[in-house]
Amino acid sequence: MIMTLLLFMAGVNLVASAFDAVLPGYVLPNPKGSQAVLGIVTSCSGVAMIAGSLIASALPKPKDRVRVVYRTMLLSLGTENFIMAYAREPLLWCAGQVIGWLLVPVMSTNEEVILRSSIPVELQGRVYACRNTLQFFTIPIGMFFGGFMVDNVCEPFMVRYGHLSYLNMLFGFGKGSGAALMMFILGVSGSLICIIMGRKLKRYQYREDML
Repeated sequence: MIMTLLLFMAGVNLVASAFDAVLPGYVLPNPKGSQAVLGIVTSCSGVAMIAGSLIASALPKPKDRVRVVYRTMLLSLGTENFIMAYAREPLLWCAGQVIGWLLVPVMSTNEEVILRSSIPVELQGRVYACRNTLQFFTIPIGMFFGGFMVDNVCEPFMVRYGHLSYLNMLFGFGKGSGAALMMFILGVSGSLICIIMGRKLKRYQYREDML
């Protein structure tokens, strides 16, 4: 269960870090975007995490923490990226950031409880060292992947085919439309990771009373 959970979180971090790399290339070229708007949109994630921390503190103990982990990430990754891909207004970008990050503290709190309650104390040092490697090594990979895809795949693709009506309607046209396309790809990828890994995690049905 722990290995599956860590691999799931590695996939989540891959998508989330790619999103962070794509966001400036999405906001700044937009006619309504600027450095100030990018700062406001980015700060919304911090505000959302503060609010999410308060929510995590107030919520009662869930019956199944594993289910909470993958369902919160499905909601986050399955909404934020699609909102950002299709929205053209800064207010909607801010809303997408809030939705995407609000439940992250809820997820991380439940993940931490699962790890600490499942791993014997004498093994936690070694397991956490492996956990940090497995769960977070995808962050630099995701940042590289996001920037590479926008510059070398998505933007050239939209330059060549962005005049088509359905692509223009979905992702706009001109600079920044490739970043919007990449947001859509990340939304699909994140949702698939949550659905596929969630099905694997579902069979464990973790609860404290089972320990």
